[in-house]
Amino acid sequence: MSTITLLRGDVHADKVGKTIDTTTLVLPTTVRAKPGQCVVLRGPNGSGKTTLLRMIGGLLEPTVGTATIGGTTADERNPSVRAAVAALIGTPTTYRDLTLIDHLVLVDSTWGGDPNTSDERGLALMARLGIDHLHDRFPHELSSGQEQLFRLALTFSRPGSVLLLDEPEQRLDTTKRVTVTELIRERARAGTTVVMACHDPEMTEALAHRVVDVAPAR
Repeated sequence: MSTITLLRGDVHADKVGKTIDTTTLVLPTTVRAKPGQCVVLRGPNGSGKTTLLRMIGGLLEPTVGTATIGGTTADERNPSVRAAVAALIGTPTTYRDLTLIDHLVLVDSTWGGDPNTSDERGLALMARLGIDHLHDRFPHELSSGQEQLFRLALTFSRPGSVLLLDEPEQRLDTTKRVTVTELIRERARAGTTVVMACHDPEMTEALAHRVVDVAPAR
């Protein structure tokens, strides 16, 4: 990790759009966010918010427009971009023979955390999310809501100057949504750039410095 350039969290997606064959997934959309800001992507299902997040994070190349992080082209194959972006977009990779805390220790230590205290940080994060009592369970033993909280824990457990979240509120009750809102706010106040797709008006009101309405492709 010491040889990787640490990118600032300046996110610039300028008129990025995605078309496959004759199907338009995302109309050209501009998203800009600075460190410490939270930008919320809003739009109906099918408008392309997830695809837009993937282009912002360098997981998908735009058909038109450009996306950069810290002035560097957003491309996950670039180690600096990969180190900068912590993302929950889709289903993260998990291992059937590792417990929840095993996963968090693995992520923490992989991204530079002290292996001697990784389990403490993992348990503390799980406690914040109210799932510390599940630390010795396996991912396939979780309910839908517990699984979403675990996915969020995996994402929050790693560093990054940019945090991308695709509907973090899904499958969570009101109390858990408040907790997740607090965790996202803490990351933003610490200087992380947050871009997230969200359908929850209360979460959007609490977090958004700016809202970008994503128009459905026609």
